[in-house]
Amino acid sequence: MFRILLALFFINLSFAQQIDKVDFIKCDALVLPNASDKSISGTITYEFKAKKAIDTIKIDAKNMEFTQVIINGNLVNFKNSGSTLDLFEGFKKGKNKVTFRYLAKPKQTLYFTGTDDNLQIWTQGQGKYTSYWLPSFDDVNEKVVFNLSVKFQNGYNVISNGVFKNVNHKRNGYENGFSTYNFLMQQPMSSYLVMLAIGKFEKQTATTKSGTPLEFYLDKNDYLKFVPTYRYSKELFDYLEQEIGVKYPWGIYRQVPVRDFLYAGMENTTSTIFSQDFVVDSIGFNDRNYVNVNAHELAHQWFGNFITAQSGKHHWLQEGFATYYALLSERHLFGDDYFYEELNEYAEQLIRASKTDTIPVMNEKASSLSFYKKGAWALHVLREDIGLKLFQKAVKKYLKKYQYKNVNTDDFLRIVKEISGYDVENFKKVWLETAGFDRTLAQKYLNKNNFIQDFSTLRNSKKSLSELVAIMQSDDYYPIKQYVVFQTQSLPYEERKILLDAALATNSIPVRQAVAETMQVIPPDFKAAYETLLLDDSYITNEIALNHLCDNFPEERLRYLEQTKGIVGNNDMSFRLNWLALAINSENVSEQVKNSSYNQLVDFASDKYESSVRQNALELLLQLNPNDKKVIELLFKATVHHKWQFTKFAREKIRTLLKQPDFRNQVEILVKTTDENTAALYLKFLKE
Repeated sequence: MFRILLALFFINLSFAQQIDKVDFIKCDALVLPNASDKSISGTITYEFKAKKAIDTIKIDAKNMEFTQVIINGNLVNFKNSGSTLDLFEGFKKGKNKVTFRYLAKPKQTLYFTGTDDNLQIWTQGQGKYTSYWLPSFDDVNEKVVFNLSVKFQNGYNVISNGVFKNVNHKRNGYENGFSTYNFLMQQPMSSYLVMLAIGKFEKQTATTKSGTPLEFYLDKNDYLKFVPTYRYSKELFDYLEQEIGVKYPWGIYRQVPVRDFLYAGMENTTSTIFSQDFVVDSIGFNDRNYVNVNAHELAHQWFGNFITAQSGKHHWLQEGFATYYALLSERHLFGDDYFYEELNEYAEQLIRASKTDTIPVMNEKASSLSFYKKGAWALHVLREDIGLKLFQKAVKKYLKKYQYKNVNTDDFLRIVKEISGYDVENFKKVWLETAGFDRTLAQKYLNKNNFIQDFSTLRNSKKSLSELVAIMQSDDYYPIKQYVVFQTQSLPYEERKILLDAALATNSIPVRQAVAETMQVIPPDFKAAYETLLLDDSYITNEIALNHLCDNFPEERLRYLEQTKGIVGNNDMSFRLNWLALAINSENVSEQVKNSSYNQLVDFASDKYESSVRQNALELLLQLNPNDKKVIELLFKATVHHKWQFTKFAREKIRTLLKQPDFRNQVEILVKTTDENTAALYLKFLKE
């Protein structure tokens, strides 16, 4: 037995200390998610090497139960602290193997949404949360080869990390109707990158120039949206592999959207999960698409997964790099003007934030804006200062030297200095250790682009109407034209009409949308021109135009509603929900249609739909009839959803509405007439 019994030795060693003494090498895990009780169980085997004397070895495990802990073939005693599995006997110096069974009912990190054909199970381990569903390691510096086998009922797609090895079907006994899906990883990774996704998905495949297989998944109901959702995916992969200069290191790459995901995307090794909001048709692509998130999460496969920051202080090495390489990818697709416009927008955001954001990039408490966008700006400055070839050479050497390891900022900058002779200390001080954002310094890099120069000139000059019309009729990049539309909205319509006509004639979706937004009052002689906005390939433009047309020409509401009744809109169904609200509020609509529309709104607020749909529906219902007992119930039930953005909305609405006597009285009545669980939910807020 390899133990130290010194009184002065701390039993509860930090994991930083543990890593110095113990190296976990490989994990073979068989896991069984159970949708009926939202639990997960399994059998875990870890291979590890004890390098030095250590009293207790800890495996992070939040609120789990353990049985049959076996080390090196022997059943051993253990301690379950509630947050860790503590091993204190049975291991020796050198190689060891521990096997145990576990059961968990995670309140976070492993999510169960929908039922039956709409069931989805997925994980989100970013940070240190994998240990809520899989005994693992919260310390990112502990890298392990994770091989997962997942047992689940037949008829569903099962996705995890690594190369899919095989699936085992057993037809006897309790195994009937279940299969085990086996995945293999060849290289180590941090625990937060372990993933699981289960659902009824459709799959399409492709192969990159370098031979890496790509797998694209969509919900079975969205199979017609493969092309617009995954547009440019293969091109992005080929570009990033060439630009970074290091072959994709993981053998296979998958992408799968899930309902009610907590963020835009998560770069789990080999298998990115992203939000259903980015699943679009060809029209929705113009409103909100997956391109930037797609490139960002893919870049993380190198910057974050292949090499991983040692601590939060160096988090920009992941998010700054991923943000910048995503921007470079979009430059490749959409050109220099797009690239510089985005850089300029980052600068504007950072300047606005600097009034209150006083924490520099190299600080674990830095804002996401700093990690992501100031980090990206820092890399742009570096790339411009030392030149493309030296920058690429430095990045390539950095990745090769530290592959599958953990890094800090100095590791990267040391290589930059070695290759280029660049003053990395000054760079570090200005861009990484100093809070705020130096607009003057950034401007010299922005001014390398003619569009930015022209935009700056326009903002700082006063143009005649004829000059503005000339701009609208020119080949200038569309943000300039957008700016002109917004800046002239206070002009009298008679003066502005020639400009509006020119704006509509651009056939630019963003420019035409600016016209839609700024024309809340539509003169009769502009009506026909404005109505063309209902035909634009943008659900956002369509919705704005429909609202303004209905407000300005109520006598024609029925015609507008009839014209647009088949439009659903983007994933949040904003257009359809807005259409229903307009129908309910229209005088010439039949009571039957109004009642049907209202019932549809109520249905869209139920748990059959994603939180974005439910929130939009609830917003409208609370305007229409806030004291409807069904609406009240749906609003309160939203407070127990797993997506924090949705629950925040619901809690804030409830607290505001409870200040109104009629609403409060209705809730107090409902307490007495509803089931016990719902009543408890009502009372929770009534007692605040």
